Amino acid sequence: MKHILWAIMPMIFLASCATPQIQTKVVEKVIRDTVYLEHAQDAQGHDIESSILKNYKISNQHYPAKGQDYRQKFLIMHYTALHNDKSAEVLTQQAVSSHYLIKDYNDDEIYVLVGENERAWHAGVSSWLDRTNINDSSIGIEIVNLGYSTINGKMRFYPYPEHQFKKVAELAQDIVKRYEIDPTFVLGHSDVAPTRKEDPGAFFPWKRLYEEYGVGAWYNDVDKYKFLPKYNASDYNKSSFIKSVQADLAKYGYGIKQTGTWDDQTRRVIMAFQLHFRPSNYSGQLDAETWAILQALNDKYRK
Repeated sequence: MKHILWAIMPMIFLASCATPQIQTKVVEKVIRDTVYLEHAQDAQGHDIESSILKNYKISNQHYPAKGQDYRQKFLIMHYTALHNDKSAEVLTQQAVSSHYLIKDYNDDEIYVLVGENERAWHAGVSSWLDRTNINDSSIGIEIVNLGYSTINGKMRFYPYPEHQFKKVAELAQDIVKRYEIDPTFVLGHSDVAPTRKEDPGAFFPWKRLYEEYGVGAWYNDVDKYKFLPKYNASDYNKSSFIKSVQADLAKYGYGIKQTGTWDDQTRRVIMAFQLHFRPSNYSGQLDAETWAILQALNDKYRK
């Protein structure tokens, strides 16, 4: 990333401790006789937050624990449904936030609103694979996009310009690599909150993100075509079939109850799935291709 601008930049000073695994560097700046240092970092260059005490030194140099992994398990994509200035205002001045904001300007700037080690309030009531409160374990990227308009009773989403997609893709690629985020944990807001949200919408290029940048999950076409002939339309209204579809959606990760009926929650979850993996049809109604894609994804990622 060429330029990442901090909207909020708290300064933290730590005691220095030099080891092969932990390192600090002095920032060449002194304010009122205080030398400000960067965070302690691990071998991968990630910040290590720790207490600063008046009477004791906090030392990381002797016993760095092997029993640890990253808090950042998810990468969640959003659209703001607002213009540039209003997006920045809402995300910095109200009770909603994200780690990054990507405006639709054709420039080289990406805005940091919340540090990656901090919790941003972007996902709300959310779940994935029985994990809840996704805010606690995710990084959120808000993308300036007007969302959708309703025309003749149908949602019409707005596309993403190429220069904006490239910003999102390079940023996502970096985050996924640094935190070793599972492909199936790179998601849209609609995936983790399908009964409430539709973002990032039908025009977000998930397939390109997967194919060109190696980010996220996607199905194999050969598997989709393998499952297509197995779809039996005569089973559509059978409770046992509906339950199996609901179970398959839950298996992949979606929060859904197995009711055995085509209820509103099931329609919304199917719509979220289609927005991500079959954007040419996001009616919320199951068909053979949607079913086959779901089977192909579970076959690839959930065996």
